Amino acid sequence: MSIDETVARPSDEKLTLIEHLARRLTLKQFIFAIVLAFFLVSILFPFYWMVSSSFKSYAEIGGREAVYFPGALRLDAYRELFDPAHESFQRFAKNMVNTLVISIPTALLALILSTLGAYAITRMRFRGSGALLNSILLVYLFPGILLIIPLFAMIAQIGAAIGFEVRDNLAVLMFTYLAMTLPVALYMLANYFRTIPEEIEQAGLIDGCSRLEVIWRITIPLAIPALVSVFIYTFMIAWNEYLYAFVFLNDKDMFTMPIAINRIFNDPQPRPHVVMAASTIMTLPVIILFLALERYLAEGLAAGGVKG
Repeated sequence: MSIDETVARPSDEKLTLIEHLARRLTLKQFIFAIVLAFFLVSILFPFYWMVSSSFKSYAEIGGREAVYFPGALRLDAYRELFDPAHESFQRFAKNMVNTLVISIPTALLALILSTLGAYAITRMRFRGSGALLNSILLVYLFPGILLIIPLFAMIAQIGAAIGFEVRDNLAVLMFTYLAMTLPVALYMLANYFRTIPEEIEQAGLIDGCSRLEVIWRITIPLAIPALVSVFIYTFMIAWNEYLYAFVFLNDKDMFTMPIAINRIFNDPQPRPHVVMAASTIMTLPVIILFLALERYLAEGLAAGGVKG
């Protein structure tokens, strides 16, 4: 080892982190790293704050100085949500079941109906098919608050004529969710179906397959990424929906999770750590579903977002 190397090594060890980065990164790379770190912190910190606050005490959350790390992993908030022996038991498991009962059938129904509708628009030749697709998407552009009053009045009249109750009816609420999810699902699948060569389906028809068999055996297997992305997107809409559930549900045992969290938040006795615990439980399934199917979601959204 030369004298120059022994002299250079201590000087390298005395370098600060910024100086090390300056030696290894160009100015453009350094700026990119700073911007990336800023966006990562902006995205991840609120999630960390929500999870960590669910383990804090009320004093830690309500204090004047911010507490970034809970003093202990307290499970009091989660016990209030799920433990029947707790004095303020919230029956949150029932709210989770209600949300699942609505979200999964809504996503499946939207997927089935949008698959058939998008296939008809892209493959069946009729006048005004393009205008029909654009008009369907136009419905999605209207805010939900504009549609909820006429939709509620229409369903109430149908319920009075047929004989079913509109209030506290999860099936009725699921039907209203289809009004929000179907337009965008149709548009995404229609654009994806246009990327599938018609010659493949024509070969299936020549071999003796019916239209439904072509859809089941050819189109659906080729459109798996788009179908997965539509399912996740519609599931997330139904999972997080608040306004329609707030209007159609009055019974506490029928509440979905967003309504239950709002009820806890507006309780006369504030319990922000319980709100954060419920929000964490509501967020985790969507994150797990997204991470598990992220490859299909990215591919389906990329193809479905290109107008054919």
